[in-house]
Amino acid sequence: MNLIRGHWQLIAIVALVFLFWATPFVLPLKIMVVFLHELSHTIAIVLTGGSVESFTISPQQGGLVVGRGGNRFLSLSSGYLGSLALGMGLLIIALRTHWDRAVLGGFGGVMLLVTLLYVRKPFAMAFCAGVGAAMLATTWFFSRAPCDLVLRIIGLSSMIYVPYDIFDDTIRRSGIRSDAYMLAEEFGGTSMLWGGVWLVISFLLIFLCLKHFLGGNSNLRFDLKIR
Repeated sequence: MNLIRGHWQLIAIVALVFLFWATPFVLPLKIMVVFLHELSHTIAIVLTGGSVESFTISPQQGGLVVGRGGNRFLSLSSGYLGSLALGMGLLIIALRTHWDRAVLGGFGGVMLLVTLLYVRKPFAMAFCAGVGAAMLATTWFFSRAPCDLVLRIIGLSSMIYVPYDIFDDTIRRSGIRSDAYMLAEEFGGTSMLWGGVWLVISFLLIFLCLKHFLGGNSNLRFDLKIR
């Protein structure tokens, strides 16, 4: 009962995401996690000395980053686990810090920067620029509490969607040309092997997050005060 009282809001968010999972209401959150997936590829390519030529996401929850150079193993491995780590980071920031507005504003700025530098297809441009601008507007016009809620929703959606996506892309449909398929082509093994490794790591990360960062009372009083 103490767990339910302390984290009623997180439980409610998870329940609503599951309830509306197959509806259009959750689709923007799924596409946001795809954005985090492709952003993770982008970060890995750039940090290992490569360059990114294009970045896109689609309404069918697909995405593609085209890059040159960089560490191929790290860039291919970073998508699923990187998006999970980014999502968990947003959730932890929401739960444990008062940086919500700064982080949400920074996130919005990153989406706009990615749009400017790499995105060229209409849907991806509209989604990334529109959501990025909405995040910046939220930090400007509203108090901390709504920003905190947005970070929690994105973080929890990532924790729900990434393991499902790993299973669907690399195990249930192991023949599609996923990150795991390309990793197996270039470094050996099979799609199911790499997908299984990522799935185990994702569950371990989620377990550690739940165990170590969800203690205490995470509720906020939601004051939707406009600046």
